[in-house]
This record gives sequence, structure tokens and C-alpha cells, in this order.
Amino acid sequence: MAEDSIDEQIANYVIKNKESHYRLVYTYVRNVEDALDIIQESIYKAFLFKDSLKNIDYIKTWYYRILVNTSLDFLRKRKRLVVVDDETLSGFDLGEEDMYEDIDLSTAIKELPEDYRIIIILRYFEDLKIGEIAEILNLNLNTVKTRLYKGLEKLRIKINDEDQEE
Repeated sequence: MAEDSIDEQIANYVIKNKESHYRLVYTYVRNVEDALDIIQESIYKAFLFKDSLKNIDYIKTWYYRILVNTSLDFLRKRKRLVVVDDETLSGFDLGEEDMYEDIDLSTAIKELPEDYRIIIILRYFEDLKIGEIAEILNLNLNTVKTRLYKGLEKLRIKINDEDQEE
């Protein structure tokens, strides 16, 4: 049996890991439709730039970098959009609001600064190693470690504050 082509390997990887990819992107944009658009664009970019994947063993970090960069590009473009008032916006709203459980941990993570939040999500929810996170985010290993520990500290303080309020 011949080895799968790079296209087949990328397709198999994307299909096998679609839920974790979606979760990662959703943490950036917090909107179902935007997350799905980013996933679709990331898949397109993966096939377009497949020659940049020099070793198939690194497909995970290679593809996560595409997901993260595509998400950040989307957010940068969105910041440039003109914001309209709520009344005008509600006139165009035909969809339903996303409904998720209001979990203390989830809420606390969402309130973390972006630099800390993404590292915590990649480490604890996507189970990536610190070295992989550094490579994906194009950061120094020590920077990732520092942000991880500071983020965890902020998270601990936030959750403790919420517990004391109850």
C-alpha cells in the first residue's frame, strides 16, 4: 500500500481533529458562524501552503499556527469595521443567541487578557506542550511559561473572588 499523499494526510488530520480546531477558533471569535468561516479559510490555507509543511510529524503545530493566525487576522479585520448602535444592529438580527452554560471557570477564562487566555486554552484544553505552544504562537519558550503561570494566577484570584462573593 502506497503512503497517503500530503493532501490526504492533511484532510485526514483536519477531519479527525475538527472539534478541537473549532473549540480553539471559537475561543478567539466567540461566534459560531465566524468560527466556521475561519475553519473553512484555514483548511483552504492548509492546502494552499501544504509545501510549507516540511515534515508530516509536525502537522499539529503547523495547522494550529494556521488556525491561530487566521483567527487573529479575522479579529484585526473586525476591529477595523465601523460599530453601529444596538438599536440599528438589533434590526438586522435574524439569528438566535448562542446559549452556553455559565460556568465560573469558563467565565473567568473569557475575562482573561488574550495573551494569557490562548496559552491556557492551548495547554489545558487542547493538551499541547509548552514548546508546541511557543512554536504555534511564535513566542519564546520562557514567555509562554511566564504567561501561563501569570494567567493561572489571575484565574485563581478571579475564581477565589467569585467564591467569596457568594
